[in-house]
Amino acid sequence: MTQATPLLQIKGLKASFQGLEGSKPVLKGIDLHLHTNEVLALVGESGSGKSVTALSIPRLFDPQLLNYEQGSILFQSQSLGMLDLLQSSEQLLLELRGKEIGVIFQEPMTSLNPVFTCGEQIAEVLKKHLEMNEKSAKAKTLALFEQVKLPNPLQIHSKYPHQLSGGQKQRVMIAMAISCNPKLLICDEPTTALDATVQKNILELIREIQLNSGLGVLFITHDLGLVDSFADRVVVMQKGEIIESGTVNQVLHAPSNAYTKSLLQCRPALYKKGQRLPSSLSTESNFNKEAQENLPQNIASETLPSNSSLLVRVENLHISYPTKASAIFGKEGKQLAVENLHFDILKGETLGLVGESGSGKSTVGKALAGLIDPDSGNIQFFSKTLDGKSDTIKARSRKVQLVFQDPFSSLNPKMTVEEALMEPMKVHGMHASKKEMQWQLERLMSKVQLMPEHLKRYPHEFSGGQRQRIVIARALVLQPELLICDESVSALDVSVQAQVLNLLNDLKREFKLTLVFISHDLSVIRYMSDRIMVLQKGKLEELGPAETVCSNPSSLYTRQLLAAMPSL
Repeated sequence: MTQATPLLQIKGLKASFQGLEGSKPVLKGIDLHLHTNEVLALVGESGSGKSVTALSIPRLFDPQLLNYEQGSILFQSQSLGMLDLLQSSEQLLLELRGKEIGVIFQEPMTSLNPVFTCGEQIAEVLKKHLEMNEKSAKAKTLALFEQVKLPNPLQIHSKYPHQLSGGQKQRVMIAMAISCNPKLLICDEPTTALDATVQKNILELIREIQLNSGLGVLFITHDLGLVDSFADRVVVMQKGEIIESGTVNQVLHAPSNAYTKSLLQCRPALYKKGQRLPSSLSTESNFNKEAQENLPQNIASETLPSNSSLLVRVENLHISYPTKASAIFGKEGKQLAVENLHFDILKGETLGLVGESGSGKSTVGKALAGLIDPDSGNIQFFSKTLDGKSDTIKARSRKVQLVFQDPFSSLNPKMTVEEALMEPMKVHGMHASKKEMQWQLERLMSKVQLMPEHLKRYPHEFSGGQRQRIVIARALVLQPELLICDESVSALDVSVQAQVLNLLNDLKREFKLTLVFISHDLSVIRYMSDRIMVLQKGKLEELGPAETVCSNPSSLYTRQLLAAMPSL
């Protein structure tokens, strides 16, 4: 195959989702191509059609759900020559999937089978496509685990997915995707939920495999910063259409389209603390433009007032989790999550909490909220409503609220928004009547930039950004003093992330909140925080003013985290 013959060609692809209310166009004439030994990044916000485009290649959608109305998907098969995958039989597609077309999905925990060991899952692919016996499949699996740089391949071979870290699970998925030496590798948001250092390692691994194997890689992401040093070409999608394409240098450093420019301008790394982040063009219509124009440009103070009082003091905090020891010993063990931690939280500040997975940052957040009890140490609140004898579980649960990473799983799918927001008000005996609660909810919906009619809807009827605003509203109904945001923007598109960060700063000012903002993204932490606390393996690495920690870190670990961040 010559360079003039692409490995993959999508021509004029039009498709619609089928539902009770009729068809909804999702792809509106997509044209793109990918050569061997090339990385093509497909970027855009949620709903732009990038994942639908990518997953249409191996035809992973139910034909009753997605209807292809026009176009072709041409793939240069190693054994069968040029094929139109839209016209291929299901039997042929089963042969191509995994063997010639590999896929790495966004969430490895839901992509891997929880009841089979990691080794068994790789072996299944090898037996099916390469007709290997048990012994050969195991040897090949161990070699693949070494190739993707998993520690102790023999041990990983016998472990189940839940026993691995997020980065290790993603490496198992990569091993599975490349196990049959495919020519096309589709990566659908493979690093979204990973720490910066793990994300960097995964991208370097995919690039290394691509260079060594001559793969064509289609890389789907909503983060333009990731592709700067990773991709060869970029295609930008918006609402089912391709609006810009070209080399990485052309698209990221000299974009011609206003939408691409707006996506690049949404990134918090470009702004000082207190500057309002712009929203992309596609989301501006979601809000009242006149109201947006009247909002202050500086939405948080540059420095914390010198007379800030103490809200929380944490002293000598130790927290461990029970864990099963080796089956040989058959006894319970403990894994230390937080060790000898000391810090204060000042009233009215935003304290950023950063570290890799397993650093203990979410554990600290849960301990502050009273969701887990420390083994030893002290968490003292200096609020009038929380000190002394009134510091009960119920009192703390009202005055300290959590906003979780995944709003969909933290909302009850069987409850309307109104029911979900009204439930904590009833539990805590707030407001005398349902009419008064209703009025408070409508007022709060306006504060989080949603409409009163949204109260009657269910969680699945909202976008990811809207669901996150609902979860924030639920946390605010109890009028808390301390709001803990645990990775609450990590899975959001950069433009939606900008909206939520602006919202949190607005609400902090209006409701006089104190924030603990937990994230693995140092650019977001820097933008949001007055002070930053860096954790590594449950221990305090560094604590200081945000700009100092980010521009002149004293810890080697902090410098490594900063070095791993995308440069764009």
